[in-house]
Amino acid sequence: MWYRIGFTLSFIIFKCFFFLKVLGKDKIRESWKQGGVLLVANHTSYFDPPIVGVSYGKKTAFLARKTLFKKGFFAWLYPRLNAIPVDQDGPDMGSLKRIIKELKSGNPVLIFPEGQRSENGEILKGEAGVGLVIAKSKAPVLPLRISGAYEAFPRGAKFPKMFTKITVSVGEMITFGESDLNIKSRENYQNISDQVMESIAAIKTS
Repeated sequence: MWYRIGFTLSFIIFKCFFFLKVLGKDKIRESWKQGGVLLVANHTSYFDPPIVGVSYGKKTAFLARKTLFKKGFFAWLYPRLNAIPVDQDGPDMGSLKRIIKELKSGNPVLIFPEGQRSENGEILKGEAGVGLVIAKSKAPVLPLRISGAYEAFPRGAKFPKMFTKITVSVGEMITFGESDLNIKSRENYQNISDQVMESIAAIKTS
């Protein structure tokens, strides 16, 4: 219920006040047939998680810092919005298992490979942990590129800039072969992550 309420409110806000547009809806609909899909996107704004959730159109799990689940309003809210707590300071096998469980159950999971919001709006290098998730889950990967969210609500801003146009552009589905996924090394996981970031950067935004 809370996810549905959050989805509806986000849909209204982004459509009415930020003119949210999705390019490549046919690719999203096609990905629904895949079941558990790993959604990967660039990360420049506080808005990014709900923007992707609204654009994708299905209940989506996303990652949030484990510290946000300890106390306060977000500790109550995030579990109800299908958020997965993740430890950004070190390996977190519990989160990895939860991500894989969601994907194996046929549910989409959103990950920002950069691991943090870009301070200047530019695409950053992805983290090796994303490659690990892909290798362990063997899930298909759908890249998305968010444009305009940085201008609307960048890192450090106290208030969003209303009526800034936001666009989500969808790339081609990526499926890694067994030869890519079976090499258990940080170097290989980083290579997978680099390929994912290259696919996001290559998406045309207009």
